Amino acid sequence: MRRAPSTARQTSPQRTSAALPTLAARRRYAIVLITLIVLSAAFALGLLAWDNPMPFGTDGFWRIAEMRITSVAVMAVVALCQAVATVSFQTVTNNRIITPSIMGFESLYAAVQTSAVYFLGISGIVALQGLPQFVLQIALMVGFSLLLYGWLLSGRYGNLPVMLLIGIVIGGGLGSVSAFMQRLLTPSEFDVLSARLFGNVSNADPAYLPVAIPLCLLAAGALWSRARTLNTLALGRDVSMGLGLGHRAQTMQVLFLVSILMAVSTALVGPMVFLGFLVATLAYQAADTHDHRRILPVAVLLAFVVLSGAYFIMRHVFYAQGVVSIIIELIGGSVFLFVILRKGRL
Repeated sequence: MRRAPSTARQTSPQRTSAALPTLAARRRYAIVLITLIVLSAAFALGLLAWDNPMPFGTDGFWRIAEMRITSVAVMAVVALCQAVATVSFQTVTNNRIITPSIMGFESLYAAVQTSAVYFLGISGIVALQGLPQFVLQIALMVGFSLLLYGWLLSGRYGNLPVMLLIGIVIGGGLGSVSAFMQRLLTPSEFDVLSARLFGNVSNADPAYLPVAIPLCLLAAGALWSRARTLNTLALGRDVSMGLGLGHRAQTMQVLFLVSILMAVSTALVGPMVFLGFLVATLAYQAADTHDHRRILPVAVLLAFVVLSGAYFIMRHVFYAQGVVSIIIELIGGSVFLFVILRKGRL
């Protein structure tokens, strides 16, 4: 009779201590989320108001801020596209090393831009500008990815590793064709083309946003609504099928939405090869959870902080606007090499 209360007293602290990590994890996640929201707001306001020559509150101040808000909106769209696409792609491929860029989106974009300059001259860049051409580029990239996915995942012997391998080969082939055409360009044509082949917020036309924003929100919202499905897909093909999930159909749907996000981002600002990998790697560490409902918001906020923070620091501290994307790619590539060397495998 005396042992029962002592047993209850012994199990009660164990239950309390077992509940502490969950509470601590939630508190840590809330701190990370609030910190990223504050940093995002600070960098966004800094880009809008910092170094504004007009007095605060005047009509001239707000007109200049309205001109700058386009760049902030473009950064938000790119951050949402790259972060959600990379995290979702790594989930369905069950690999945190590879990114959607492996499927050749950047190579296809470079091939389209290079072909326009090669066949039409400098006027080819002008011919690719405008809302119809922007929609056409998105349609080409999404159609290319759907053709690849449908051919390699719907066949009898279709599987994801073969699809990734063929994506690498096609991307390398498109890159080789682009490099060959670039060697035949005149120096002036090559200079104009080079400015388009580096990811830059200034490449985006404000007229693209009415199409880019709805596509981005719809695709990202659809992936976030499939957070539980992504959690199941992360367990692997055999486990997810054992739980009653149609693995191939769900994978096709996720890859289709990923292709829309990557096509919008690439057609809007140009290639951003390592941005998605950088923010996805940091998001996994910061969120410290496998729940995509928590990972995706952290990844999006991290991507916006990286983009807006890099542009703010380089423009207003070092006064070097043209090297922002190069620095982001350099840091992302360094993190990529560090992760590979640490894991010792792909």
